[in-house]
Amino acid sequence: MSKQLRAGLIVLFIGCIIWFIPVPTGLTPQAWHLFAIFAATVAALVLQPLPIGASAFIAITFSALSGTLKVDDAIAGYGNSTIWLIICAFLFARGFIKSGLGQRIAFVIINYIGKSSLTLGYAITLSDFIISPATPSSTARAGGIIYPIIQSLALALDSKPGPTARRFGAYIMQIEYHANAITCAMFMTAMAGNPLAAELAAKTIGIEVSWGSWALAAIVPGLISLLLMPYLLYKLFPPEIKEMPHAKEIAQKELRRLGNMSLSEKIVSVVFIGALILWATGSITNINATVVGMLAVCVMLLTKVLTWQDVLNEKGAWDTMFWMGSLIALATALAKTGFIGWLAAMAGGAIQGAGISWYLAFPLLIIAYVYSHYAFASVTAHISAMYAAFLAISVVVGTPPLLAALTFAAMSNLMIPLTHYGGGAAPILYGADYVSMSDWWRLGFIITTVNVMIWLVIGGAWWKFIGLW
Repeated sequence: MSKQLRAGLIVLFIGCIIWFIPVPTGLTPQAWHLFAIFAATVAALVLQPLPIGASAFIAITFSALSGTLKVDDAIAGYGNSTIWLIICAFLFARGFIKSGLGQRIAFVIINYIGKSSLTLGYAITLSDFIISPATPSSTARAGGIIYPIIQSLALALDSKPGPTARRFGAYIMQIEYHANAITCAMFMTAMAGNPLAAELAAKTIGIEVSWGSWALAAIVPGLISLLLMPYLLYKLFPPEIKEMPHAKEIAQKELRRLGNMSLSEKIVSVVFIGALILWATGSITNINATVVGMLAVCVMLLTKVLTWQDVLNEKGAWDTMFWMGSLIALATALAKTGFIGWLAAMAGGAIQGAGISWYLAFPLLIIAYVYSHYAFASVTAHISAMYAAFLAISVVVGTPPLLAALTFAAMSNLMIPLTHYGGGAAPILYGADYVSMSDWWRLGFIITTVNVMIWLVIGGAWWKFIGLW
């Protein structure tokens, strides 16, 4: 029996068992059957008997075929504005990569501050941070833009997988993996699952999370994490090469190869800055974030930075539309049928019955949410399975709704480095074979734990200052 077939049978078994269990008191048959479909879908996202887009589409089709959802409700997620924001952001990222602007930014930063292994770690971290608001695929950002640069630097320093890995390559691969996770947490458009979390917050507890409110809440703890992480890794996992006299030379060589900024790069630069301004001032201008993303894509099409064929070929965007649209439809229906409210009331009642205040219950829920990521090979699956339920429970026990929504959203990214399979960038960076699995897990646990503490303690103080609680 093949691995895919075995996974598919497990998914069907999970769905059938839940479907035929007697409906719990307080729920309708529709709500319980919808939960069975949802649970099977999450299992499919984890076990992956099929690509996640295919699994999600099959789930939506079955929900309509079985009469659990009306067909209009089943496909409603595909017309969701959040879906189209993330599609536009994927196309924005394509403009960064195609024009070469992403590489240029990274090499310019390396040229100015890449004087040692430590400063080069900060250079890579800063590069990821600068381009993150316009690259919703963490895999594209880490794998398509940053990875070719750090691999070239490692090879130039004669650091290859094996005996020479610790010269430099192992350190810089870890830097990018952790930097990528932190920047994912800092902007709504920095990771494909972030808009899903924002949408689930709206559907579950009625809280609207804007691009600006997310960025404002994340900027202080995020910058502190970015400042501390390279130094902490430098101490915990030091490279053998400390000084980097050739990094500047390598960067200058690559910049000479790139030549002067092309017209396409200048256009993408202007569009990028304009989009950031419009996203950040959305509460003032009343211009929807999705419209800003659409405008950015239109400008790049009109100026021929992107062609229509580029749009059609952006498989990541259309794959995201299928899985995210399906999950939004299922999550919306779960909330409407009362399942999430029922689950939150049950769990919240138990916590309140134990006499635990939200000041203690909320951090405990955060810890459970973060470290359960060891069981997930997909951030999307984790958000889909647990975000709405943990968010609803937190609100029931008294946590301020916007605080809960933003904190769980950030933690959905900070937990990525726990394992070598925890996020989309992992197969690329771990697959480079510079870091052993034991080191990957050890460093992942330490850095993730430090980041969780930074965001809960320093972030908590910042969130109090800006009025989130």
